[in-house]
Amino acid sequence: MFLEKKDFGNVIYAYQVDQITEGDENIVAQALSAAVEEAKSYLTANVNSLKTFDGRIVYDVQAIFSATGLDRNSLILQHCLTLAKFHVAVLCNADFIYEQAKERYDRAIDWFTKLAKGTVVLTSLPRIDIETTEDRNPFSSGSRAKFNHDY
Repeated sequence: MFLEKKDFGNVIYAYQVDQITEGDENIVAQALSAAVEEAKSYLTANVNSLKTFDGRIVYDVQAIFSATGLDRNSLILQHCLTLAKFHVAVLCNADFIYEQAKERYDRAIDWFTKLAKGTVVLTSLPRIDIETTEDRNPFSSGSRAKFNHDY
């Protein structure tokens, strides 16, 4: 797993997580899983879009999120934990936790969007070389069949 419950200590206190989730480990696991999937959705290249082939960096999402322990990219880890904290905080009735979590969640999403668009670049993340991928045909040309007025 890319995220573990013990990592939550970087963004929220353990007693807060236990109080909000009422000790339900499934809620924590779901929040961690949802955060990773959300982050992956921003970093995964859309192979059906020509924008993917316009020179943008395409990250190796599988390699990024299969890393464990100290091999994980610390910035990606921190932003994923922020996303997970928000998924837990929406269950809380205390506005101060929600407002802070929402603000940080918005910043994390904005950062992932910038990373996906190439505005922000992490040189330490593994990349995929699009030039070497098979079946790369981003453009096609041709014309329609000639129209004939045969009555």
